[in-house]
Amino acid sequence: MSLAYKVSGWNRQRKWQTFLSEIQPNPETTVLDVGFSEEEFSGTDNFLEKHYPYLPQVTALSIDTPEAYLHARKNQDFQVPESVVIAKKIFTSVRYPQLKVVTYDGNIFPFADQSFDVCWSNAVLEHVGDEQQQIQFLKEIKRVAKVGFITTPNRFFPIEVHTQTPLLHYLPKKTFDRYLHFAGKGWAADDYMYLLSLSDLKRRLHAAGITNYKIIKNRLFSFVLDFVIVFTSDVKTTEFAALSSGKY
Repeated sequence: MSLAYKVSGWNRQRKWQTFLSEIQPNPETTVLDVGFSEEEFSGTDNFLEKHYPYLPQVTALSIDTPEAYLHARKNQDFQVPESVVIAKKIFTSVRYPQLKVVTYDGNIFPFADQSFDVCWSNAVLEHVGDEQQQIQFLKEIKRVAKVGFITTPNRFFPIEVHTQTPLLHYLPKKTFDRYLHFAGKGWAADDYMYLLSLSDLKRRLHAAGITNYKIIKNRLFSFVLDFVIVFTSDVKTTEFAALSSGKY
């Protein structure tokens, strides 16, 4: 097990504990997980589904596969083979029989306004596209959920967490993308990720109409590894002690 994997697992557990303490869910709390994947490559994938004690209250929102989503942006005719789709759905239904899974095209969430108490989205924001797509993504979370719990890596952590590349991700995105292609890591270039700094994140939140929020900075040693954003929508809610106490 690599050091990077151990750090990732430790940090996901830390974010999970933050979720429990900030949201304080109960058996009636409805949760939307934006970013669920029907593929799992490690024991920390789909962390919410593995740990949430009230899984029948969770709805998982997913694209078919991240690869299919990226192909679809460039080629409208691309489709995932039906056999692959069926296999993934069987895997999900066996592993998480109580989970409701909804797939969508990566744009407008297929839910009515304020359908959920909480939206959980762990390390997804940086993958949804450029600035305008990130703003739209945040708007959709705000629209369908009373409370948002979102995490995203800090662009200025010294090591880029997806590729374990030190410092070069500080360069302009196009320059860093060229390096990734040259280094044989082209899978992480272009539309795969748009990393955010703290100032970038705040601009996206305000552009999405999200003003009632707090940002928690998770550190590794003295460096900010990633951000946890907790926000409430404009709809007044008192379901959770963390909200009714006025913490936000």
